[in-house]
Amino acid sequence: MSEYRIGTKCVQGGYTPGNGEPRQVPIIQSTTFKYNTSEDMGKLFDLEAEGYFYSRLQNPTNDHVAAKIAEMEGGTAAMLTSSGQAANFMAMFNICECGDHIVASSSIYGGTFNLIAVTMAKMGVTATFVSPDATEEELNAAFKPNTKLMFGETIANPALTVLDIELFAKVAHAHGVPLMVDNTFPTPVNCRPIEWGADIVTHSTTKYMDGHGAALGGAIVDSGNFDWMAHADKYPGLCTPDESYHGITYAEKFGKEGAFITKCTAQLMRDFGCVQSPQNAFILNLGLESLHVRMPKHVENGQAVAEFLESHPKVAYVNYSGLPSNKYYERAQKYLPNGGCGVVSFGLKGGREAASTFMKNLKLGAIETHVADARTCCLNPATSTHRQMNDEQLKEAGVPAELIRISLGLEDKEDLIADISAALDAIKEEK
Repeated sequence: MSEYRIGTKCVQGGYTPGNGEPRQVPIIQSTTFKYNTSEDMGKLFDLEAEGYFYSRLQNPTNDHVAAKIAEMEGGTAAMLTSSGQAANFMAMFNICECGDHIVASSSIYGGTFNLIAVTMAKMGVTATFVSPDATEEELNAAFKPNTKLMFGETIANPALTVLDIELFAKVAHAHGVPLMVDNTFPTPVNCRPIEWGADIVTHSTTKYMDGHGAALGGAIVDSGNFDWMAHADKYPGLCTPDESYHGITYAEKFGKEGAFITKCTAQLMRDFGCVQSPQNAFILNLGLESLHVRMPKHVENGQAVAEFLESHPKVAYVNYSGLPSNKYYERAQKYLPNGGCGVVSFGLKGGREAASTFMKNLKLGAIETHVADARTCCLNPATSTHRQMNDEQLKEAGVPAELIRISLGLEDKEDLIADISAALDAIKEEK
């Protein structure tokens, strides 16, 4: 599908039915697969033949959908995981082990920050966090001899900063390590990080890719561009025999195009079992088929609401890279010329009390922890996810008490603006 545009890949990528076969990707709801002889199955365990033997490692439904996502991102191989968190962990742990070091943007999803700073630290993998606005010199200074990976998010959740992918890739490659980018918010419809130098791309498919809040999932895509054998001393897991899997050297047997995903499947999925169910993969594929149609509408609604909020007297500030006043506007024009996503964050001049009133008076915007699906949803961290913190602690965490995060869905933008306007009007009524 490489010669086709993104919309065609969304609809028809990953699966081409043969004569008389199902038009829709079939759900192979089976844990196991039958073979006539032990020798036939043995070839699968030795990675000498293609096929399936246990759905914890691979499943045909999952592989069709993963192949579509690889085509959409311009990668050579991909795999599905049970969640976006699982995708990020497995992609990192696939090349990092005890004693290694990661350089990561500090402006990333809080769960991923904790994964790197707390959980992986317990495994002996340390990290240095850098500003997404760091200079080339500052980025270089963060690297150590044991650094194995650089990580960032195209559009950070919930800070909505925009990563300078080309700069981060340049620095990562200068130190002989891959750049991994979480591309959840823009999706490959609005940005393909591999085209800007990223080596590994991850997704929480739970968000826009699914698009309906129906199925948890994650994905890992390998660009096939990073030459592991050229840095064999850094990546023994890929470049030396894996004694837990018949002594296979992944980078030699599968080349730079297939080594990363094969190792992640045969070794980590085998051991951790963070598999996406075939049913969820099927639901994900339904979402992917309309992704190229939905994303422009999310962007249209996000832009309209951001512009409205910026002009409102009760709003202190708005974070949205589509606004010319935003500090990431020029960077977004480079990486996200068609827009980024439908998520907007803003602060209210009235602080915590105003934010609480605003949330109580929304009607179309549902209060929930989710983002990036067909229905508009909204969250005030100070009164929900971060309610254990006082105002000073909230400010230090980057989620001040007045902050609202709203994910604009596919509703009519005039109705959304009217709903938000009414909620803002209610703030004065309580004072």
